[in-house]
Amino acid sequence: MRYLLTAKQAKMADAYSMEEMGIPSMVLMERAALAVAEAVQKEADREEPILAVCGVGNNGADGVAAARILYLRGYRAGALLVGNPEKGSRELKAQVEIARKLGMEIACCSGEQEIPEPEGMIIDAMFGVGLARAVEGVPGQWVERVNRLRESGKVRRVIAVDLPSGIDGDRGTVMGRAVKADLTVTFGWEKRGSVLYPGRAYSGTVITAEIGFPRKALEQLEEEPACTYGQEDLWRVPPRKAYSNKGTFGRILIVAGSENMCGAAYLSALAAYRAGAGLVKVLTVEENRPILQQLLPEAILASYTRMQLMEGREEFRQMIDAQCQWADVVILGPGLGNEEYVEYLVEDILTAACTPVVVDADGLNAIAAHPYLTSYFTENLVITPHLGEMARLTGQSVAEIQRDLVSCARNYALRYGLTCVLKDAATVVASRDGSVYLNTSGNSAMAKAGSGDVLTGVIGALLALGMEEKEAARLGVYLHGRAGDLAAGEEGCHGLLARELADHLREAMKQ
Repeated sequence: MRYLLTAKQAKMADAYSMEEMGIPSMVLMERAALAVAEAVQKEADREEPILAVCGVGNNGADGVAAARILYLRGYRAGALLVGNPEKGSRELKAQVEIARKLGMEIACCSGEQEIPEPEGMIIDAMFGVGLARAVEGVPGQWVERVNRLRESGKVRRVIAVDLPSGIDGDRGTVMGRAVKADLTVTFGWEKRGSVLYPGRAYSGTVITAEIGFPRKALEQLEEEPACTYGQEDLWRVPPRKAYSNKGTFGRILIVAGSENMCGAAYLSALAAYRAGAGLVKVLTVEENRPILQQLLPEAILASYTRMQLMEGREEFRQMIDAQCQWADVVILGPGLGNEEYVEYLVEDILTAACTPVVVDADGLNAIAAHPYLTSYFTENLVITPHLGEMARLTGQSVAEIQRDLVSCARNYALRYGLTCVLKDAATVVASRDGSVYLNTSGNSAMAKAGSGDVLTGVIGALLALGMEEKEAARLGVYLHGRAGDLAAGEEGCHGLLARELADHLREAMKQ
């Protein structure tokens, strides 16, 4: 598990290390600069020029120090100060003085003066995580120049210090304009802004360098930082007991599918089996029975007609009660459609189920269309909306949600006391205790119809295996993305189908 810090948390960790633990600022800075210099050195040709484009704060000081280390190692390295060095931080002034005494060239650009266009490699050290305003003026011009030179090929590689200049450290949004880096070297812990889009796309490959922050700096934060999973977290996949039967691994009821829409039910059921569930029953309209029996003979089928649901309400509720009592987990919503009866079906499930319920797709759309259904929300509920569904649930626009995915998911989870899986290129899992998970697995090959149905099945299976809602949602999202990465590696990014994604869950869950 890796922690992801906000800009405020990064500053607090930095301050604690220096003020409470007594680690000098220049010691941390030298180690940070060394990490940047070594990353550049792995990619640089000794004869090509290297320019550190630096602001006048401590991010710029890191850049000057990195250039100085490269200069002393025989590289053609120099620095450019964007801004007035007289207004620079104490550390910047010290680093500039050291570099000049050693003979390294440092130019200044605080106005309209002409500066020769750099070539070779650029170290972007204009702004770090502390940026709180849009990048404008001379710094903005240099951001645009760096990007133009990179795109033209005149600059071969751009390496950012801590975070690409212009990226919001918390939300990953672009603050007016931002540097597009090929590599970002960050310090201590990763920053949220390099995980959330579009910041992730601007950051390139991210290297996290250990520069001496003590673990206590993390423990002293006022709020638990967000986290993400990697391959090292596969131990979290529940083991399968040797002395067991199919009932040992949980019973899942999938309430899904409508006439001419049985694919979502099939994909959720397939994924639930692939992710380890022992028994899967699909409750769907009668028209889907013959198709699902052929597609997935391993699944148990139960069916109903729309007339039964609408005209025999008491009898139907009794049937739903019996089905929910059978299940250890209920999945509600994939492919249900938007006919009138769906509202009553969702209400019946939410009132009858005493086990964890995963609500997706048309189940969420029914709730958005009939807000009274939120009165049936309980703490064992997991919702898995994409951006459009979240917009319908909250009344916000998609653009508003995209500007701050974490706050949107977290506020909804806290308001209703549930687990919210807000699906996007970087999916956010927010829990009722306020904790946040940001997913870093997965790729654009997964942007296909049915991918969300597979995710729902995976989360349901992990719940059936005994995981709590928060952990099942986090691990389910990670495994879903990992399966997508494995599938894309074999199948390519264009032709991947959701059922192939489900098939790769077997490999994705191997420890």
